[in-house]
Amino acid sequence: MQYTKTLSKTFFVALSLCFAMSCKQQNKENNQQEELGESPRHHEWVDFKREDGTVMKAFVAYPEVSEAADAVVVIHENRGLNDWARSFADELAQKGYLVIAPDLISNTVEGVEKTTDFTNTDLARQAIYDLDPDAVTADLNAVFEYIKEDPASTGTVSVAGFCWGGSNSFRFATNQTELKNTFVFYGTAPTNSEDLARINCPVYGFYGGNDNRVNSTLKTTQTQMDSLGHFFEPVIYEEATHAFMRKGAQTEEGPDKVAHDKAWERLLALLKA
Repeated sequence: MQYTKTLSKTFFVALSLCFAMSCKQQNKENNQQEELGESPRHHEWVDFKREDGTVMKAFVAYPEVSEAADAVVVIHENRGLNDWARSFADELAQKGYLVIAPDLISNTVEGVEKTTDFTNTDLARQAIYDLDPDAVTADLNAVFEYIKEDPASTGTVSVAGFCWGGSNSFRFATNQTELKNTFVFYGTAPTNSEDLARINCPVYGFYGGNDNRVNSTLKTTQTQMDSLGHFFEPVIYEEATHAFMRKGAQTEEGPDKVAHDKAWERLLALLKA
């Protein structure tokens, strides 16, 4: 009987901790929504008509600067263009960059206009994995040309992507030769050397130490890029996990927070170089 009581108490404590952590996480996400709504920077949505007649939507964040700014295309995770992805775009604009973040699953599922219209993240993930890679490239090229020609842009454009978006930022570099930089956050590279041969810009990688699924591919990628004479510089942040940029933005301590802060410093230094 004593064992049952102890077990019940332990379960209750664990359940309470989980509930508290869930509430804290929800509060962080709510704060991101509030910060977006209260941002002093100009935001707008831009529509891009695809060849199939559907419309891709993209979120644009303008910096508060007096001169033209370098631009960055931000490619979202496999969760789609959620509040965190838009918050990242807004924060990058706060640093002085013109940012465009396409919602690559917008209007790809009937009746669902934006990522935020999906009823849960599993449906958003499924929509992302159903995308045609060539259609993704076409969408990315469209936003690249748009932001390059924006009157507020210098015409210099880099790309940064996270998770699924990290892999697609690497892939986009094989298809868009005018990119200045490619920033890959915990994404894998294309494996075809003929594709990698088309890259025309430096590629910088950001990886969590506790992300073996992705990190196990880095040695092969480095070898391929070196053999082609291409620049690839991966940095691994000790003990950080996959998606540490999102997780680190939603916590106040721990390895993911440390990695998040260090990665931001590195990203901004490379953009200024």
